[in-house]
Amino acid sequence: MKQNNSKAEPCVMVIFGATGDLTKRKLLPAIYNLAKDGYLPEKFAIVGVGRQELERDEFRNEALGHLKEFAGKGLDKKTLNWLHDRLYYTGGDFGEDKQLFGDLKALLNELCEKRGIPENYFYYMALPPDLFAVVAGKVVDNGLGREEQGHWRRFIFEKPFGHDLRSAKKLNADLLKILKERQIYRIDHYLGKETVQNILVFRFGNGMFEPIWNRNYVDHVQITVAETLGVELRGKYYDTAGALRDMVPNHIFQLVTLTAMEPPVSFNADEVRDEQAKVLEAIKPFDKKSFESDVVRGQYGKGVVDGKDVAAYKTEPDVSNFSKTETFVALKLSIDNWRWADVPFYIRTGKRMAEKHTSIIVQFKQPPFVMFRGTPVERLRSNYIDIHIQPDEGITLHFGAKIPGPVMKLGVVDMDFNYVEHFGEQMSTGYERLLFDCITGDATLFQRADMVEAGWETVSPILKHWNDSSDNLTRYPSGSWGPKAADELLERDGRRWRNPQHNQK
Repeated sequence: MKQNNSKAEPCVMVIFGATGDLTKRKLLPAIYNLAKDGYLPEKFAIVGVGRQELERDEFRNEALGHLKEFAGKGLDKKTLNWLHDRLYYTGGDFGEDKQLFGDLKALLNELCEKRGIPENYFYYMALPPDLFAVVAGKVVDNGLGREEQGHWRRFIFEKPFGHDLRSAKKLNADLLKILKERQIYRIDHYLGKETVQNILVFRFGNGMFEPIWNRNYVDHVQITVAETLGVELRGKYYDTAGALRDMVPNHIFQLVTLTAMEPPVSFNADEVRDEQAKVLEAIKPFDKKSFESDVVRGQYGKGVVDGKDVAAYKTEPDVSNFSKTETFVALKLSIDNWRWADVPFYIRTGKRMAEKHTSIIVQFKQPPFVMFRGTPVERLRSNYIDIHIQPDEGITLHFGAKIPGPVMKLGVVDMDFNYVEHFGEQMSTGYERLLFDCITGDATLFQRADMVEAGWETVSPILKHWNDSSDNLTRYPSGSWGPKAADELLERDGRRWRNPQHNQK
């Protein structure tokens, strides 16, 4: 991981899908934030490429309108003007319009000459996955992918990266026919969150934690990614995907690997990703027995979320009345390596949950009770570290302390670190760091081909089992913490989920 303290090299960002929702809500605000904070080079430009036929001024004005809507209040006029002057656009059909890529090449040549920008380009594919290889191929065919005379070309691909193991392998193979792996940046916006990036610093930059981050001291790990939202207007996509495909091979496995990986030789991208890949390869495969004992899937029914009545999944727009698609999944993972042998990793993710909450809980083993015999202390509580990722980013250390008084009584103490309280609030979409890393050529926080395939390798047997069997899908009321079977998954092991609203102290 490079020390990205300086401005990035002069370059042009090309956004395919420039009139889409992702560009409006995330990419443009992220670029604005980078520009406002002085992280973008003076010689910088953005070329939007979309299906719509728009004049340059139309695109510029629409882009500024989206910034005012999605980038927060009190926008800096100087930064807005700076961006306005650097926005360009060309339109056409990505698959059918042969002239589009010729027009793009001419536009890039023109603006680079006019602005004195060296021919460094990075292409953001804010497109459906079936267009990734098609569009990248046409970029390359038109001579816009070659790295010559010290100039670089990088390609960012938005998830989902494949629908299953077979499609992920095909997509990787198709891209690697035309690009080098070092040119490919498979983005996962979860890794743009400060707390996620801080996992490595927390573990390896503090001498007090790394020595106890193993099976000798850790009882188990819990990872929760809970959303209060339903599928909203994504029913058509979601009913063919489900919670497992949508969240586990990418977002959640990234959290698992950062939590469980061995110390890398250095923070260079490949050294870090080598260790992450080893974790995925060490996950014990699911089989017929573990399908029944270690996998839970559920689908939300009607209920109450944030005080409002909400509908069941099957009644959402574009969802089949007979849908067997899961909106919740919980898994018990076993990582078969020296550090984590016999330490279960429990993961869960779901929609229409009680709270919007993402966290990693590292629970330590209980100390022996011997020295407290003969005192009023009934039992010793386990210490744990709560790395909370959203909505409030920070870290909490939970431990016991004596309650003042003449009698030995133990209380519970939390030591809290909160990003906003300590460093102040910063506007962020989660994409700023990732875009900046791409510009500077740091691929640490991006998935490599082998990591993508290893993630799919783990979940594919589960998907096949569900496809061959209609059992094990349980309902849970919206506004809850998921199906009862998910609680039983831990209760069988004498453990329980730590839900934030109960605080479970």
